[in-house]
Parts: sequence; structure tokens; C-alpha cells
Amino acid sequence: MDGIDYDTEGTVFDIQRYSIHDGPGVRTIVFLKGCPLRCRWCSNPESQNPEPELFYRASSCIHCGQCVPVCPTKALSRENPGFVDRDKCVKCGTCTKVCPTDALTMTGKLMSVREVMIELRKDATQYRRSGGGVTLSGGEPLFQHVFARELLKACHEQGWNTAIETTGYTTRDVVRDVMPYVDHALIDLKAIDPKVHQANTGVDNRIILENALCIASLTHAVVRVPVVPGVNDNEEAVEAVGRFAKLMPGVDTVHLLPYHTYGENKYALLDRPYPMGDVANMKPDDVSHLVKVVEGMGLNCEIGG
Repeated sequence: MDGIDYDTEGTVFDIQRYSIHDGPGVRTIVFLKGCPLRCRWCSNPESQNPEPELFYRASSCIHCGQCVPVCPTKALSRENPGFVDRDKCVKCGTCTKVCPTDALTMTGKLMSVREVMIELRKDATQYRRSGGGVTLSGGEPLFQHVFARELLKACHEQGWNTAIETTGYTTRDVVRDVMPYVDHALIDLKAIDPKVHQANTGVDNRIILENALCIASLTHAVVRVPVVPGVNDNEEAVEAVGRFAKLMPGVDTVHLLPYHTYGENKYALLDRPYPMGDVANMKPDDVSHLVKVVEGMGLNCEIGG
């Protein structure tokens, strides 16, 4: 293994412990900021912008006014519709240091590989006992591919299992640079129809499909489909994904992820409208007929995962 640059930095917005999804065993998920897609159903809107951002939780604000005078760009005012003028805010975080109720908080911070590894080592016993490890998620982890590569290398040096959740929207060079340090790739395929994909994610899916084939040739891969009402919650769309999955080397499993609204409140924290309106959560039973479609193609299928 090449030397590891523990000083490489990346922007992390969450480290989630004791996950039993997103790879085998008990896992720690490191969420990286930055994503080139704008999926209408995105449950982590704070992951899209690669830079740290300011959350404002109105329900926690006591209107003490301590934050207003310390803001260097005068972005905070009760006269603003959302209190924070996002055009003026430079995301410095000064206001969060004086807020007594955490109504103002930063999401995302710059961390070195060394700093992240200090956190991950706290869970090393769980990895050994369960056969688990570390999963990089986001956002799109390959958006920060140098940081992701060095972090994955550091995990491998510890003997930990590694996984990555990816949209596949990146360059072929990045794929070949990072995948040698990935034990499991969880590849999101939203839609095979390019028009449907473009309309709902903002990007064309050609490079995604090409990279999905490449990734599956380099490491163990599972296809995951976020099933979204009005987008791909039909047999034709899921069958198209299944046909493509059968072209991917070694892929024998598809995960169907029913749409949920768990991230809706985060849009309010960023003063952004929720793109999916009042679309209701899907239940596992809502996709049971789609499981039969996938299994009928000779693939394993799980709900969630």
C-alpha cells in the first residue's frame, strides 16, 4: 500500500456510529459534503454544498439578539424572512459561538484523515467482533476523492472492512484511483431512462452507468434503487434497472429503498423549499410487487439495506 497522507483534509458533516446497514457488520458511516446531483428526494440537503453551511432552527431561537452584532456581514436580522440572509452569510460560524440555545449551528467541518481516524478507532472493537467497518457516504464521497482515498487507505491499514455509497457520477480516473481501497461499493441507480434521470437529479446518467460497470469490475458491488413515487415506482423502471444490474460483473443483489421524508426538516434549517412537496412516505409493502420483479430476473432483492 502506498504511503498514507494523514494530513489530507476533507469536509465532514456527520459521523454516524453503530449502523447495521450500508455494508456488513456494525459500521461507522462518515458523511462527506459535496454532491454534483440535485435529487428531488435528497434526504441530506446539507450534503450538496461542499462547504460548511449554517443551520437556523427557529423553534430553538429565543430571540436574545446576541448573534446579531457579532455577524461580520450583517446577515442576521429579525427583519429577514428566514432570519438569515443567505446571500450575505459567509458561513464563518461566528454567530454559532454566542448562540445560547444552538438555534444557530454549522453543518460540516474541515477534518484531517488523522482526526477522523481518532474518531473511528473508538469503534474498532465493534468492527472486529461483527466483521463490520467503515462506510463513506454523503453527498457523493468521490466528490472529495483524494480525502476519500487517503481515509480508505488508513482504514485498510487497520484491517477494517471498507464500503462506499456512490452515485457513480465522477471521472473514470477517480474510480480507478479510489476503488482499490474499497471492499464494497453500494451504487445508487435512480433511473435508466436518461430523461427521467435528468429531470429528477439535474444530471445525465451516461457517465453513471459507464462507471457502474467499471466499479463492479473492480470490487464487490450492490445496486441500490431509491424508489420514489412518480419517478420510478413502477415495474418498467425497476425492470430496466434489473436488466442493467445483470450486465454488471459479479452483481447479484439489488436493494430497493422506499422513499421517505425524514430529511424534510433539514430544508427548513437551510431556508430552502422541500422539492417533493407533500409526497407521503412509502412503506415496505408499497414496493413488495417490485421485489417480485427483481427476483423474477434471477437477482436477490432486499427492501432497505
